[in-house]
Amino acid sequence: MKILLVEDDKTIASGLDYSLKQDGYETVVCHHAMDAKKAITEQIHGIDLCLFDLSLPDGSGYELCELVKKQSDKPVIFLTALDDEVNVVMGLDMGADDYITKPFRIRELLSRIKSVLRRYNKQTATQPKTIIEIDKIRINTLEGKVYKNNEEVILTSLEYRLLLIFANHIGQILTRAQLLERIWDVAGDFVNDNTLTVYIKRLREKLEDEPQSPKIIKTIRGMGYKVGE
Repeated sequence: MKILLVEDDKTIASGLDYSLKQDGYETVVCHHAMDAKKAITEQIHGIDLCLFDLSLPDGSGYELCELVKKQSDKPVIFLTALDDEVNVVMGLDMGADDYITKPFRIRELLSRIKSVLRRYNKQTATQPKTIIEIDKIRINTLEGKVYKNNEEVILTSLEYRLLLIFANHIGQILTRAQLLERIWDVAGDFVNDNTLTVYIKRLREKLEDEPQSPKIIKTIRGMGYKVGE
């Protein structure tokens, strides 16, 4: 589990970083909103939970929370010295999952983190996924849109259906026969083997950094294709 910690007080940040690592978490530590925004943009898909100080020298935890929620459905806990209802309610209204008021005991914070992660994992396990993330690719199934590095990628209907098949079978090897069968079931149109080859090629051209050396839609020689681990 990896936690993004944003805290401008370096003494507090250092203590939290140490305690989180002792409890088995990986950490990404930032002291300024500018650095945090860069980390969110580049690493949010690998982050499991965010800890944001509300008051930062060059911004606020509110704007960081808003940025996170726009990019990915990751849990956010606010660290705040402002123990008043208005700030707490504002944070929760913006999508924060919990808050803790300074000064706090580290064991209480760790307990809150575990509680939020349990709640979050339970919700995502029981609800159909509306956001699917594969490396730098994000699929919003409610909108029927696909993004690469936060920029929308325009797919045809059949390309999108093929990508969804892969996305719903992360880490599984799918044979060409299985793909053809699923496309037929979903699209209701005849798709032959040559057409499948063309559509996989087109998907790679739109999604891969290097389509000739695909990292997302991998060919498993003699077996089929696999997306993810």
